[in-house]
Amino acid sequence: MSEPDDHLVVFSPSGLRGLFASDTPLLEAARSLGVDLDSVCGGRGICGRCQVEPMFGEFPKHGITATAEHVSPRGTTENDYRGRRPLSNHCRLGCAVKVRGDLVVDIPAESQVHRQVVRKDVDLGEVELDPVLVLRLVEVAEPALEESINESALVNALADQWGLADLTVAARAVGEIRQLLTDGVRTVTAAIRDGREVVAAWPDLQDRVLGVAVDIGSTTIAGHLCDLATGAVLATAGTMNPQIRFGEDLMSRISYVMMNPGGEADLTATVRGALNDLIDDLVDKVGGDRDEVLELVLVGNPVMHHLFLGYDATPLGEAPFNLAIDEAVDLPATELELTTHPAARVHVLPCIAGHVGADTAAVLLATGLGSDDQQNRAEIRLIVDIGTNAEIVLAGGGRILAASSPTGPAFEGAQVSSGQRATLGAIERVRIDPVTGDPRIRIIGVDAWSNEDGFAKAAAVSGVTGICGSGIIEVVAELWLAGLMNSDGVIGGDGTRPSSRIEADGRTSSYVLFDPSELDPSPNGERILVTQNDVRAIQLAKAALYAGIRLLQDHLGTDQLDQISLAGAFGSHVDTIRATVLGLVPDCDPDRVNSIGNAAGAGATIALLSGAARRSIAEVVRTIEKVETALEPSFQAHFVDAMAIPHRSAEYPQLSNQFSLPDRPATSISGPGRRRRRSKAK
Repeated sequence: MSEPDDHLVVFSPSGLRGLFASDTPLLEAARSLGVDLDSVCGGRGICGRCQVEPMFGEFPKHGITATAEHVSPRGTTENDYRGRRPLSNHCRLGCAVKVRGDLVVDIPAESQVHRQVVRKDVDLGEVELDPVLVLRLVEVAEPALEESINESALVNALADQWGLADLTVAARAVGEIRQLLTDGVRTVTAAIRDGREVVAAWPDLQDRVLGVAVDIGSTTIAGHLCDLATGAVLATAGTMNPQIRFGEDLMSRISYVMMNPGGEADLTATVRGALNDLIDDLVDKVGGDRDEVLELVLVGNPVMHHLFLGYDATPLGEAPFNLAIDEAVDLPATELELTTHPAARVHVLPCIAGHVGADTAAVLLATGLGSDDQQNRAEIRLIVDIGTNAEIVLAGGGRILAASSPTGPAFEGAQVSSGQRATLGAIERVRIDPVTGDPRIRIIGVDAWSNEDGFAKAAAVSGVTGICGSGIIEVVAELWLAGLMNSDGVIGGDGTRPSSRIEADGRTSSYVLFDPSELDPSPNGERILVTQNDVRAIQLAKAALYAGIRLLQDHLGTDQLDQISLAGAFGSHVDTIRATVLGLVPDCDPDRVNSIGNAAGAGATIALLSGAARRSIAEVVRTIEKVETALEPSFQAHFVDAMAIPHRSAEYPQLSNQFSLPDRPATSISGPGRRRRRSKAK
């Protein structure tokens, strides 16, 4: 039976409620009910994490009428508060405000430990924060005269004041803690990892620790800096992978190691140095310090994974493509030569197969492909991370299959005569008039198309410098749509229309995509041609990708594809219609072919912020069925059929329903096909 002065307190959004005596601090009330309310300082009114918002008015649902008199007025603690998170007029410090009557109390998302984290900078979807490292402020008792000063005093204080039992202390932190206590420090902030180990300590209040999520790609390295306590993505930065000087693609780097004994050390040191520079860049963006970084998550393809960790990557250069390790890895950052806080840990997500890496595991985490909800759906979903080595995942019927396909560097501009990376001045969009055969282009850094006012003047700043990957995809698809190239991929070949822009180029023909003399004022740059060899490079790359997808469909026993997602920096800029027209992917409803951006980076960030996510993806990876394309007898047949544009025999009925495709003559390499209307440029 409640006492006469007990007051009903209801916490929102959890709905947890209880009766509390007058002058009970709201933080104490919340903890007694198991309400998710954060705190680092343990109720001392200095961290600001426990902010709550008392609600006033009538609440018939709860049978409560609450007024401002039902909470204690602001006192010295709140008036003197100067923490990192400002205290608004409506919010109160949960540790300072006391119950004086019936209340409904809202716990803002920012005050919850296991809050939903949704950020525009990185598309994390809805991830629940489950911190792997937390800060706890304690008061350590003065030792008795006969007692020695050691780390057990801190452990005991954490148990008494925070209920954290059975904690151990990391070996490297023992001396640090003993020195603090010997120096007379009695107010200590402890960093506790995985709920079981004290890994660092600071005098007084330390209210922020940082983490870095990194996607180590063969071409670029992208990083996201996060506040581990709040889940906020504070900064994002990227840099070129300096390993490029040892080889454009992964096999070139493996070859470098094979031909240069000890060369693997050069590759490892190079990428670790780049990551140190990236961490510097990230913390500088927020006025922080490397010493605040205590947790990192790294993902990458298997070759990058092995080279960064210092494992021998040469077995990945030939069948059966054995991994040195395929499980998740936890290592001290110092062991990987990263200059962060001495207690920093690096978590590396598990690899899936010989050429399907931790970056694909991160994509699965970001897309929820391995979740129970996804596995229970009847739809067939395909995810492709397009790079020098495309990583492919197909899910449906409660199964997940994964493979890789050697697309090579053509999609990134290599092996193409005017190809380049996606930098200022690169052609990224192409449309060809099906009547005149004339092109219009758009370049990176200029919003206008080349046939619009202002293009020439704006383009004069950077010039028109070449064609990046998305532009290469579009120009080859557009050449076929405009009837200037046949399904065999021959520019000006049998069945094509004549055009003044098609020029003889030895025994083949080339297409004039850009001529600066045609614009006034004339932008900097030379004529840019699409050669027959350029088209062949794209055909080889897209055929390898399509064949890999087709193999997974064979293993799953389906021709059905309900959704296709293109991941990665390249995938995020590709026109999905032109990619399907080219035959980069099989037929699918165009409205359900989408780009999902850097999903690997998003997945790495999720793993950084959530221990539960790390555990779940480790379980999912164990269930994935691996298909080695290089060992599959039918890969070559699929590859040959996919050389045609869009394909030798596969029909594209769903694409045709929304987008007019040219006829594929019966005499073409594409074989017999149903008649289709002539394309209309879009």
